Amino acid sequence: MFLLPETVAHQDGKGPETILNQSGTLLQLNLAITRIIEDECLEVSLWGSSDRHHWRKLAAFPQKFYCGDYSLMLDLSLHPEVRYLRAHWKMDCRSPGSSRKPLFGFHLSLEQMRVQHAGAV
Repeated sequence: MFLLPETVAHQDGKGPETILNQSGTLLQLNLAITRIIEDECLEVSLWGSSDRHHWRKLAAFPQKFYCGDYSLMLDLSLHPEVRYLRAHWKMDCRSPGSSRKPLFGFHLSLEQMRVQHAGAV
C-alpha cells in the first residue's frame, strides 16, 4: 500500500491521510528515493492520528543523502489509538549560501508484517 505515491518535491510537505484497516500490527515502511541533487538531504517521517486533527510523529527515517531503497519497522501495537497515517518530509541543502531549491523524487509504501511466535517443543 502506498502512503505516498511517486512525488517530486521542491519544499517540505506532507502526504494524504491514509485510513488503517487494522490496528496493533507490525508495519515495514519502505522509502524509495529515485531522484536527488548533490549536497541535499531528505528526512521522511510517519505521523499518526486517532481523529485526523491531532497528529504525532510515530517514526522517522534518518536523513538520506542518496538515491536508494530504505526500510524501517514500526510496531503499531504501541499506538493502539492510531487510525490514520500520513507521511511528512523535510528537505535541506547542505551547501552554504546556495540559492537553488531542493529537488527530490521519492515514494513511501507500507507492508503489514506477519509475526510468528516460536513455541517450546
